[in-house]
Amino acid sequence: MSIVGKKFPSLSVNAMNDLGDTFKINVLEEAQKNNKKVVLFWYPKDFTFVCPTELHAFQAAIGEFEKRNTIVIGASCDTPEVHFAWLSTAKDNGGIEGVTYPILADSNRNLSSTLGILDITNEQYNDETGVVTVEGDNVTYRATYLIDEEGTVFHEGVNHMPVGRNVNEFLRLIDAYAHVQKHGEVCPANWEEGKDAMQANAKGTKDYLANHIN
Repeated sequence: MSIVGKKFPSLSVNAMNDLGDTFKINVLEEAQKNNKKVVLFWYPKDFTFVCPTELHAFQAAIGEFEKRNTIVIGASCDTPEVHFAWLSTAKDNGGIEGVTYPILADSNRNLSSTLGILDITNEQYNDETGVVTVEGDNVTYRATYLIDEEGTVFHEGVNHMPVGRNVNEFLRLIDAYAHVQKHGEVCPANWEEGKDAMQANAKGTKDYLANHIN
């Protein structure tokens, strides 16, 4: 079920950074105590193919997120030790050396299970043996959450494994939400910073369509 408009789950998860430090992160508390927005993006596995392109893309945009008062956090179900090995591997060897934001290590899958983003196509219990079998890799899809300063989710999206994300779209969504917060206007299709927004009423829609849609 969607959690847009709801508080992000309050769960503490192990995390790793580029210095090799292991610590706990509660994403809800990160937003609230720092009075910052958070972009939390999940990817399937360390040491894979599309995943490092995404982590480097978020790193390349880190300054733009910081300008928008936004914390970047990555996440997967790998362990902290595997994260650090990947963080210590050069980019030209498929690593993510140079990534500076923290990466959640949800190896017990507490948070990803709560969010319902694990690749589990079928789970069966054998009454005779007591064995539970799972079809699927039991790793996360490419799920993304944008969370405001109060810990409320204002965007969530989930991509299948082969489809990478467009980081610029998350910057646009953050700009749009910040505009709504500041001005009380709503942002029409394809809105970008600097473009006209509109009032959330029939007249606002009519005026916008008359002035912007041919």
